[in-house]
Amino acid sequence: MKTKLLAVAAILALILLAVYGFVSRSAPPQVPFATVARATLVDNLVTNGKAEPVEWIEVHAERGGPVLRVPVQKGQQIGKGAVLAELDATATRAEQSSAETRIEQARAELAVLDTGGRAAELADIDGSIRKARLELEAAQRDIPSLERLVEKKAATTVELNAARDRVAQLKAQIAALEDKRGALVVKSDRTLAQARLRDAEVAAEAAGQRAAQSVIRSPMAGTVYNLDVRQGAYLNPGDPVAIVGRLDRMRVVIYVDEPELGRVRAGMPVAVTWDARPGREWKGVVDKVPTEISSQGTRQVGQVICYVKNPGNELLPGTNVNASVRSQVVENALTVPKEALRRETGQSGVLLLLGNLVEWRPVKIGASSITRTQIVDGLKEGDRVALPSEKPVKSGDKVSPVGE
Repeated sequence: MKTKLLAVAAILALILLAVYGFVSRSAPPQVPFATVARATLVDNLVTNGKAEPVEWIEVHAERGGPVLRVPVQKGQQIGKGAVLAELDATATRAEQSSAETRIEQARAELAVLDTGGRAAELADIDGSIRKARLELEAAQRDIPSLERLVEKKAATTVELNAARDRVAQLKAQIAALEDKRGALVVKSDRTLAQARLRDAEVAAEAAGQRAAQSVIRSPMAGTVYNLDVRQGAYLNPGDPVAIVGRLDRMRVVIYVDEPELGRVRAGMPVAVTWDARPGREWKGVVDKVPTEISSQGTRQVGQVICYVKNPGNELLPGTNVNASVRSQVVENALTVPKEALRRETGQSGVLLLLGNLVEWRPVKIGASSITRTQIVDGLKEGDRVALPSEKPVKSGDKVSPVGE
């Protein structure tokens, strides 16, 4: 008896399952619907880009040498002329000191030549000339007296001739001393002294320039956002030292796919985000639209130039950023969720709920936001349109609406 009851129960269960399956297959599928509603639609073009400073400069070493010190750090704010690095200039400063010593020597030599010679030699010659002139004056005074005495037979002609010879000798002596005085300085001496002075000045200037180049300074005020040197390293002429820039305002190059370029114009608002700073946003405007298309991987893009404010210098140069260009704002737009749109035979449309049936309805679309699309023609406010469902439906199908 018990066995018969179990068999009957099993048969009844099978019958119930069959009935449930038949009913389930014949029942209309449950389909989610959304209501056509009015909203303010913000059309954003979302893409990627790269940030860089508006004003920056790369500083290079002008001379080679070991790095003695690096008094700045990456990320540090500095003023114009701040020392970025200092090279060892011991040998250069020794050359400069030697050259300056030679300059002093050459100037002293020229000063001696300008006064006609060395003071001791000049004093000795001038003293001899004064003495010879005094003797000449005395000898010249004696000649008239001797001439009168010779006329009176009180002196001999020999004495007169001796006096005259003495005058001639003294004149010759004075002339020789004056020639000697003039010979102390000749034109070639001054030329050589001037040449030595010029050589020493050139050497000192060159050494001074090399010494100045040993101290590498920033040509502008800003932030040190790249630092390529460390203490103890050796720099060659032309090696990079640092990059300094102003980070309070950033230039952002965003890459817009070719079909979307028509949506972008100068002056449009831009919002930039960086994955490394979640929740942070930098605002700016589009400055320039591209004049050519370039390849970026598999994409054909135009490079749109934007400028954003960067308070706090948080947005760093070289970072890959996300950019959203607000290309259009439509007030009181008739909208549907983007997922409600379908494409059939190359035309956009929706499945419109009419009673318990869905009907294909072509629509003309306008602006879009991230989630909704404007319907320019084909629907009215309050209409309900089908969203994607587990079971595909088509125009004319009976449905069981759920959702909005």
